[in-house]
Amino acid sequence: MHNPEDFAGMRVAGRLVADILDRIAPAVMPGVSTGELDSQIHEMIRAAGATSATVGYKGYQHASCISINHVVCHGIPSNVRTQGAPSPFLKDGDILNIDVTVIVDGWFGDSSRMYVAGKPARKSERLIDITHDALMEGIAQVVPGNTFGDIGAAIQRFAEGHRCSVVRDFCGHGIGRVFHATPNVLHYGRWGSGPVLEPGMFFTIEPMINLGRPETKILDDDWTAVTRDRSLSAQFEHAVGVTETGCEIFTLSPTDRFHPTWDRKAD
Repeated sequence: MHNPEDFAGMRVAGRLVADILDRIAPAVMPGVSTGELDSQIHEMIRAAGATSATVGYKGYQHASCISINHVVCHGIPSNVRTQGAPSPFLKDGDILNIDVTVIVDGWFGDSSRMYVAGKPARKSERLIDITHDALMEGIAQVVPGNTFGDIGAAIQRFAEGHRCSVVRDFCGHGIGRVFHATPNVLHYGRWGSGPVLEPGMFFTIEPMINLGRPETKILDDDWTAVTRDRSLSAQFEHAVGVTETGCEIFTLSPTDRFHPTWDRKAD
């Protein structure tokens, strides 16, 4: 378990990663490559005096994962079109998840959110809304005495109630002074099952929700996960800590841009 001083460290790391995700938003537009976005993110991390947690992680060489349309997670940023892989150049209407993890004074800040290049189709907007709200349904269960199964059950009930599916192949994870730790945080499950939530626990909740079926496959690069039926997928992620009375979200957007509603308001 973590102590009150540890919460302070996670706030700093979480605030930085949320600020970076805010600041990259204006660069997301048709014609831009995921490689360009990643370069800007990497420079922001360096300028803040922080370290990217993903550069060098299991051989990965980028400061972000950027997953477009039917890519579920772990999309590799690029400036080059590669046969068999989704184009790295954004088109009007593309939706994308940008996932960034930073290290600040030994603490890991990890978050991801959805963006839109240009104007999204209505089905894309709907998926983004459902995925965001599913995450918040899960976070609402983060109270001492509840269980990790309650988090997954709340997410599953909400997503499936809106005729979407929950990806089973990836999950949230413990976090703090290490990138990935126990417990695994499933985004589906049974009420009352799993470990009991206790004050001082730190972990991520990061549901991946598909418009079609939940099955995924990994491309030949051994990183990129896509939907098997090529249906659209979306993801939102927060890092949270269990408090004595509930939950603290470490990765809140400083400018309230966690959900890309500002695009729609500008129309």
